[in-house]
Parts: sequence; C-alpha cells; structure tokens
Amino acid sequence: MTEDSWQRARRILAAAGLPPDRLARCRPLDGGTYNTVEELLLTDGTRHVLKVPPPRTAPGMRHEHELLVSEAEFYRSAATVDVPAPRVVATGDRHLLMTACPGQSWNGTLTPVEQTSLRAELGGLVARLHQVTGPGFGYPSGALGPLAPDWRTAFTTMYDAVLDDARRYRAWLPRPVDEVARTARAAYDALEEVTTPRLVHFDLWPGNILVDRPEGTPRIGGLIDGERMFWGDPLADFVSLALLGDIEDDTDFLTGYRKAGGRADFDTAARRRLALYRSYLYLIMLIETVPRAVGDDDVAWTRKVVAPQLVAALDDIGRHGARTSKG
Repeated sequence: MTEDSWQRARRILAAAGLPPDRLARCRPLDGGTYNTVEELLLTDGTRHVLKVPPPRTAPGMRHEHELLVSEAEFYRSAATVDVPAPRVVATGDRHLLMTACPGQSWNGTLTPVEQTSLRAELGGLVARLHQVTGPGFGYPSGALGPLAPDWRTAFTTMYDAVLDDARRYRAWLPRPVDEVARTARAAYDALEEVTTPRLVHFDLWPGNILVDRPEGTPRIGGLIDGERMFWGDPLADFVSLALLGDIEDDTDFLTGYRKAGGRADFDTAARRRLALYRSYLYLIMLIETVPRAVGDDDVAWTRKVVAPQLVAALDDIGRHGARTSKG
C-alpha cells in the first residue's frame, strides 16, 4: 500500500469523524474492475471498505459517471428493508466509505444442499429489495440526466447511451450497432407495462454475494458492489442473478422470491423485457473491454462466451413477437 493511499485513508476517516490514528491496516481488495477498493482495518478490529473512483479523465462508459452516488443509494435503500449489505459511513466528492460485510464471495465450495438453501434465501432478500420504490426511473447518479417519469424513457436512454459507447470506442460486437438498435426498438412497447420504479441492483452475480458461516451453516452475509443500481423494472435483476443462463431454471431462487412476495410471471411481455435487459448487460460486458483495456485473454473469453448470449437475447426479442398487450 502506498503512502498516498495510507494518507488518503486517514484523511477520509477523520472527515467521517473517526480518529485517523486508529487505522491499523490499509490494503487493496481484489474483484473491483472500475473503482479502487481498499479495506481499512481499525485498531479495535472494525473493518471498513473505501471506494475511490478513477480520475475523471479516465476512459469509461457514459453510465459509469458518478457510480458511487448510485452505490450509496443502493446501500441506504437496502437498509430500509433489512437486507444485509454495507452501511454507508461517509460519502464525499471522490470517495465512499462503508462498513464491511462478513463472509467471502460465493464460490464453488458449497454443497448442493447448501446451494439450494442459499438460493432460496437470496430469492427472499431480492424480493425485499424490490419492495423499495424510487422517485423516478433511471440511474440516481444523474450520469444520463435526471430521473425519468416512465420506464420506457429511462431504459431507452440507457440503451442508447450504451450503443453510443459502442460507436465511440469502435467496440467489436457480433452484430452491427444499427442492427442491434433496430432489434431493441421493436420491443420497447413492452417497457410500458412497468409503472413503478423499483430498486434494481443489476450486478448480483456470485462475486457480489458474500457467504458467511457464523455458526457453521452458510448464510448470505451481504450483497455488495451496488454501483450499477437503478430505479426500474425488478425483472432486470434476473439477468445477473442467472448470468449467462436462464433464471427460469433456478427454481430454488424463484421459490424463495415468490414466497417473500416477489412477482415472477414469465408471460410474453415479461420475456421480451427480460431479453432486452439481457442484451443490455451483455452489450456492456462486450463494450467495456475497450475503455478498460483488458488483456487479450479476457477479450477472447468475452467474445467467445458473452457474444453468443447477446445474439441469443436479440433473437429472443424477435421470437416473442412484435407487440404485446398491455395487461
């Protein structure tokens, strides 16, 4: 850890009302792909997490501006429905200081029985998140402008911004950008069925789900990295929850989700919206390899694994018909 990082951590602790001389350790955390993430260990054993964004001049996608504003919004909202997540300690122009959650990222060491129990628990937690409503639709960061009064306006703005990024960075896509845009537009009418802006994490892949074993039995210790959150259609969360797969195959999650009051009806309109959200996430995963200047192996993996998922999502948009009824 550099002296600059240590001094920055002490300065931020002091601004948050915490004695800087209680800082015992400051170390980088793995897993972050955009912000700098550090663990701050205090002399009393308390752990905090500090996030600092890249310089404003660093290349990035349009929706990535002011990500920490959205992340803080997610944690404050999660606290209102008692979902385990970091709690905001302090925010500043260029940082977010939060509590650390117990546990390790969800990994392959869990038994099938443990997986079943955890997926059901996760379903219940996500259903609670989806009870939280917002003041409008879109990214609370304001990266793409103010919140919109309707979901169609918000999501089409989000989608257009990603396609603009593809053009700006000349990103490789398995289909031409204009063709992707035409395909997506054919399904935009389905967005009009969403009338209430709800909390959407949009990045709930296993790496952002911490599993703890407080008494030997695994439980979810926290949902982290809420920087991609937006106010929108809760169905959108099912994309990362079944990353590169199909949420309808995850019966354990869906059982827990429905038991906790979540609505998961996969009619034609819902499947078309889900296809839109799948294409949105997979576009981001392909395009962001350019501004992040990832290595050749990562680029090859993304093109081999993610590109077919994007094509499948675009094909599904057309497969479910040109228009839907407004139920």
